[in-house]
Amino acid sequence: IAALGLLILDAGCAHITAPVPVPHPAPIFALSVVAGDSPCVQTTHGCVPLNPDVTEDTVGQTICAPGYTKRVRPSSSYTNGIKAKLLRERGLDESQMSEYELDHIVPLTLGGHPRKLANLTLQPWEGELGAIRKDLLERRLQILVCRGELRLNNAQACIAEDWEACEAQHLAR
Repeated sequence: IAALGLLILDAGCAHITAPVPVPHPAPIFALSVVAGDSPCVQTTHGCVPLNPDVTEDTVGQTICAPGYTKRVRPSSSYTNGIKAKLLRERGLDESQMSEYELDHIVPLTLGGHPRKLANLTLQPWEGELGAIRKDLLERRLQILVCRGELRLNNAQACIAEDWEACEAQHLAR
């Protein structure tokens, strides 16, 4: 199932083009910038860091450009270290590492910060709240942003605040 999902996601990447300008409603969240730090999405859970290189004006050269996530994705040596740390903090054995994804709360495909810990969490691959399910939403939101049908900052806020509610809102479109 995971391989099929990734194949579907990969196949769709070639068809993303620069966004078409369309009028958008005002953003639904507060974007914050701490002096000398990355911008972030303010949620009820805290401030989720964003990649400062990804903005409404740069989506065509960043998240909508083929190969973008490969360029910004941290190395597996970095992500495996973070994953092991988060497993230990949860009281889980590192032997369970393959059962979890190191999830970007705001995904790289929507301009989430690649390395900031406040944008990283453990997510099981399988199950009701599994990464396989969230990955489909991430791809859908990226498509909507790249088509100009959804503002980047609205997509970021939606997925950062409550990805299940966001899924209900956007996967039906």
